[in-house]
This record gives sequence, C-alpha cells and structure tokens, in this order.
Amino acid sequence: MRNSAWIFILTVAAVACFSSFALAAEAGEEHHFNWTDLILRITNIAIFAGVLYWLLRKPFKAFLTGRREKIQNQIENLNKRKADALARMDDVERRTNNLDQERESILAEYKAQGEAMRKAIIEKAEAAAEQIKTQARISAEQEARLAKERILAEAADQVLAQARAMLEDQLTKEKHEELIDKYLNRVVLN
Repeated sequence: MRNSAWIFILTVAAVACFSSFALAAEAGEEHHFNWTDLILRITNIAIFAGVLYWLLRKPFKAFLTGRREKIQNQIENLNKRKADALARMDDVERRTNNLDQERESILAEYKAQGEAMRKAIIEKAEAAAEQIKTQARISAEQEARLAKERILAEAADQVLAQARAMLEDQLTKEKHEELIDKYLNRVVLN
C-alpha cells in the first residue's frame, strides 16, 4: 500500500479513538462513570483493530518484506559500486605509481612507430623515384624512336622529292607518254 493509504487508515483510527472522549464529555450533565459504555467502546475498538489487522496483515507484511528486499538490494548495489570504485581507485593509484615507466614505454613506442613510418616513407619515395626514372628512360627511348622515324620520313620525303625532280628533268613529255602507253599495253595484254 502506498503511504497515503496508511495515513488515511491511521487518521480514521485516531478519530474513532478520540471521538469517544468527546462523546463522553457532554455539556451540563453530571458525570458518572458508565462501565458498560466503556466496555462497548473498547470492544468496538478491539473489533475494529482486529478487522484492520486481518485486512492489512498481508499487505503490511508484503510492504515490509518488499521494503526489506529493496533495502537489501540497495545495500548490495552500493557494495558492488563501492568495490568497483575501490578497484578503479587501485588501478589509478597503480597507474600513477607507474606513470614514469608508462610514459617511457609510450615514448619508446611512438619513436618506434615514427621510425617505421619514416622508413616506409623513404621506401615509397625511393620506389616512386625508381618508377619515375624508368618512365623517363622509356619516354626518352620512345622520343628517340619517334625522332628517328621522323628523320627517316623526312629523309624519304626529300629523297622522293629529289627523285621526282630528277625524273621530271630527265623525262620529257614524249618519253612520258611512251612509258604510259607501254605500261597500259602490258596491263591490257596481261
């Protein structure tokens, strides 16, 4: 049960108990002690308390048991957290005690990594330089071959031009026609 239900039940019980005193003190009457009324009131309160006990014993027991389990779980949780915190604190203390050694090992590791990176960069640069040299050599060879072909082509063109010029000088129109007829006859006869 929730706290508000308990407050309500306790308030009703208090009103029932204290209302008997208010009813007993009526104004202007003579006071005499009425034993029967007292016994009935006590019986009424006892029955009311018995009914309350009978109705509320299981929820109250469950409430107390649940509360006890909740507290135990909280204590266990806090003990676990305390153990974790102590373990972390021991780890931090161990780290701070070994801080110089750890710093030296980290520096050594970074130096080794830096040296390895430097070697890798140098190897890559040397490989790239060798590749550039190879490409330059191949390119120079191709350029030389193309230049040679160009020179040969120009020489052939000049030789043809000179041969044509010589033929034109030596070949007259009649000889030209005679050669054409001769070749046409061979083509036709063949």
